[in-house]
Order: sequence, then structure tokens, then C-alpha cells
Amino acid sequence: MEVDYANIKVIGFDADDTLWVNETYFREAEEEVGRLLSHYETPNKIDQELFRMEIKNLPTYGYGVKGFVLSMIELAIELSNGSVSNDIISKMLDIGKDMINKPIELLDGVEQVLKSLSKDYRLILATKGDLLDQERKLEKSGLLQYFHHIEVLSEKQEANYKKLLRHLDINPSEFLMVGNSLKSDILPLVNIGAQAIHVPFHTTWQHEKVTKKETNGMQYKTVDSLSEILKLFKGK
Repeated sequence: MEVDYANIKVIGFDADDTLWVNETYFREAEEEVGRLLSHYETPNKIDQELFRMEIKNLPTYGYGVKGFVLSMIELAIELSNGSVSNDIISKMLDIGKDMINKPIELLDGVEQVLKSLSKDYRLILATKGDLLDQERKLEKSGLLQYFHHIEVLSEKQEANYKKLLRHLDINPSEFLMVGNSLKSDILPLVNIGAQAIHVPFHTTWQHEKVTKKETNGMQYKTVDSLSEILKLFKGK
């Protein structure tokens, strides 16, 4: 599909699993939780119940590692009928600390893309999650210099993007969003008249998955890697 980016003035980037690895660590943590609570349930059931707990707690804790850890602990209490040991709770806290302290692993071509595009466009980072954790990861990534503005959103829905673009005085037709999540980074932008480029990551959280029906007829570009984006702007 050919898309015209001639009117684009501002490019937004998602952070987790677009610029650096993130979801992989959550999958590893979920496997560890399954082992810790295997005395109470099967790994598959634990995985299902943890996802249920996370979704239930999203309105209270939001996205990110801290909410994930609190959901782990709440699930442990629930599955054990309150008898879970302090040792298991302590190990769950350690899982969370380990996730927060993970080194930043940039995805291929990230810095090259940001360095190149920042010469001709205003770049912003639009991510969701825990504010402190996202600020910490951005600082550790070494990418802060390329962004004109950083926005950590509680949700990535049409209303959130509209508010952000109004705040930055950006017309939707002049804005392009780049991200790995169809649900959070692509479809809401297309729906408000902006453009979007989907860069799939090999692992997608269940909550971020969409159906083919939801994407049917939606106009957006999909690339295999972030580096391919530069080809789309070649000669501009």
C-alpha cells in the first residue's frame, strides 16, 4: 500500500517493543510465577488467572511492572486462600525489581532511524506505563536527545491522542505514529485522521491483540523492521 507522507511534520514513537525489548521480560516473569505457584494450580491456569487479575487491576494500578507485581501478589493470596508464604511474596517482589533493573536492549536500527528523522521532523515519544519506570528506561536508552517531547499516557485511546495533539498544537493530518501495537499505536491514530506505521514485535501481550475485523479497511503501513521506515522518507 502506497502512503503519502508529504504533509507529515511530527512523528511519534511508542517505546516498549518499538524502541527496546520489553514484553519478553513479562513472559519470562509469568513463567516464573507459574513455577512459584505450581503447588496451587497448573501453569496454564495460573497464566489465565494472572491475566484476569491484571485486567481487573488496570483501572487501579495502570500499566507497568508495579501493577504487574501487585497483581502477582494478589493472585498468590487468592489461589492459596491466604496461606501463601512470605518467601514466595518476597520472590515475587524480587521478580519485579529484576524487571525494573533490566538493561535496555535497543531493537535493530533504532538510533539510526531516530538520528536520521530528527533532522527533518519533530519527534515525540508517546508511551504508556509507569511514569518513573518509563523515564528511567528512556534515560538508560541514550535516546532522549532525539525527542522534542515525552508523553506517558494512562491509556492510548482516541481521546488521549486527541488531547496530546491539541496540547502540542499538531494537526492530526500532520502527525505520524510508529509502534508495535495495532490496538494502542495504530488504529486510534487512523481513526482520528492521523497516519500510522505498524512495526510488529515477535511477542504481543494478550490485551493488545486485535481481530482481523477490527483492522479491516484501516489504512496504515506495516514494515518488518524500524529501519524500513527510512526508505519511506527517502528523498524528502
